[in-house]
Amino acid sequence: IVGFLGPNGAGKSSTLKMLIGLIEKDAGTIKINGLEIPKDALAIKSQVGFLAEHNPMYKDMYVREFLAFVGKIHQLEAVNQRIEEIIHLTGLSQESHKKISQLSKGYQQRVGIAQAILHNPPILILDEPTSGLDPNQMVEIRNLIKKISPGKIILFSSHILSEVEAICVRVS
Repeated sequence: IVGFLGPNGAGKSSTLKMLIGLIEKDAGTIKINGLEIPKDALAIKSQVGFLAEHNPMYKDMYVREFLAFVGKIHQLEAVNQRIEEIIHLTGLSQESHKKISQLSKGYQQRVGIAQAILHNPPILILDEPTSGLDPNQMVEIRNLIKKISPGKIILFSSHILSEVEAICVRVS
């Protein structure tokens, strides 16, 4: 887990969006696993799970419905089985029958992480995943990220030094 630290407005979110091809870079080269943005954008997106800072989701959808939608986008086989695994892993079992709009911010973040890991990408980019959460929710999300980290590269951005220190093994 690598921390990407900087004050608000420093360009962390913009940089992360450039990494996955959501916004265009002005100059330079971006390569992930030997693949280059924008030329290999689709291949990169299949290898990267991304959680945006403001976690855009279809909030009128139910948790399982949303994850099934994401699974279809990724063309997952055995999508229902994978959804059950992810719901259990992310601690969403009790909330999985609800609409996303009915969930607390902490559980909405869990749904965001669930959609980011649903296709089992080797790389996760998490943009301020604990922003706006209460202290208990922050700890729970940090623990979830640590739980899913084995075998993955995780880039974790934050403007809070103590948050990065609590979860990351390296800070940039």
